[in-house]
Amino acid sequence: MDEAKLKELRARYTDRQAFDADDPVLVAAARQVKSSDGKRALPYSGIATLLDLPQAPSAAGLDIALIGVPMDLGVSNRSGARFGPRAVRNIERIGPYHPTFRGVPKSAVRAADIGDVPFRSRYSLEESLEDIEHFYSDLKAQGVRPLSVGGDHSITYPILKALGKDGPVGLVHIDAHCDTMGAYDGSKFHHGGPFRLAVLDGVLDPQRTIQIGIRGASNMFWEFSHASGMTVIYMEDFMRMGVEAVAALARKVVGDEPIYISVDVDGFDPAYAPGTGTPEAGGLEAREGLALLRSLAGLRVIGADVVEVAPQYDPTTNTSLLAAQLLFEEFALMAFGRAEAQGPR
Repeated sequence: MDEAKLKELRARYTDRQAFDADDPVLVAAARQVKSSDGKRALPYSGIATLLDLPQAPSAAGLDIALIGVPMDLGVSNRSGARFGPRAVRNIERIGPYHPTFRGVPKSAVRAADIGDVPFRSRYSLEESLEDIEHFYSDLKAQGVRPLSVGGDHSITYPILKALGKDGPVGLVHIDAHCDTMGAYDGSKFHHGGPFRLAVLDGVLDPQRTIQIGIRGASNMFWEFSHASGMTVIYMEDFMRMGVEAVAALARKVVGDEPIYISVDVDGFDPAYAPGTGTPEAGGLEAREGLALLRSLAGLRVIGADVVEVAPQYDPTTNTSLLAAQLLFEEFALMAFGRAEAQGPR
C-alpha cells in the first residue's frame, strides 16, 4: 500500500464521526438522518410511516402526499393486498439519500404520509372506487401530487379518473399483466381491467401508454392494449432489448406531457416479490426495475403508485422491501422532476 496515501487518510479520517464528510452533498444528506441529540434516529422506533416521512392530518400545504389505499375487493386470485400499505410502512432504512440524483427527495419538496383513504364500506367495490376518486379529486384541487401504496390494481382506475379529468395522462406501467380485460364474472370493476376503463373514460391516453414486463397465464386477454395503441413490452421483448432500450422507448412513448407511473409488484419475478396475489414466473429482476424507473428522470410525473403487495405470502418481507424501494424511486422522480408537473396541459 502507498504509505503516503495511508498517512493522508489517517490524518483526514481517524478522528471523524459518521456524519462528517467533505462533500457538501453527502454532509447535507447525512444531516437528514441525524436526530436532535446528534445520533442517527433508530429505524425500529417510533410510529411507522411511508418512507419514514412525517405524518400529517391532511394534504394542506404539501407538494406530494403519500397515501395508503387498503382495498383489495377487486382481486381475482389471492386476496390480502389490503394489508399492503401497513406492510410497506413497516419497512425501515429506505433512503433518505438518492445516489443517482445526489440528493434527499424529502428535502426538495413538502411531503408527508397523510394516512389511508377512508372507505364507507369494507364490502362494496363500487363504493370504494367512488371513495378513492373523491379523495384524489380533492388532492388534485389542492395542487397536491399523490404517491400511493395499494391495495389491488383496481385502485388505479379511480386515481386516473381524478387526475385525468381535465385531460388524459400518459402512463408508464410495470406489471406481469396489461390489466385491460373486459367485464369478468359479471363485473367490469376488477384489478384486471383498470386501464381499459380509464381509456374508455377518456382519462388515459393509450398512445402515450407503455406496459412493461407482460407475461403469464392471462395473455389472451390483452387485445384491448394493442387495439387502443398502447405499447406493450412482453418479457421476451424486455430480455431482448435490455433496460436502456426499453427506458428510451418509454421516454419516447410518453413524451413531454404529464404522466402517471403504476408499478404492480407482480411485474417482478416471484424470487423478488412472492408476496402478491397473482405471481408469474420469469419477471423483472429488482435491479432492472429500479434502473428502469431511474431512467425516467425529468419527466412530468403527476402521480405514482405501487400496488398488489400481499404480505401474508411474503415470509421474508422481500416483497415489502422491494415495494418500499420502488416507492422511494417514484418519490425521487416526483421530487426532482419537472417543477411544472402539475401545471396546465
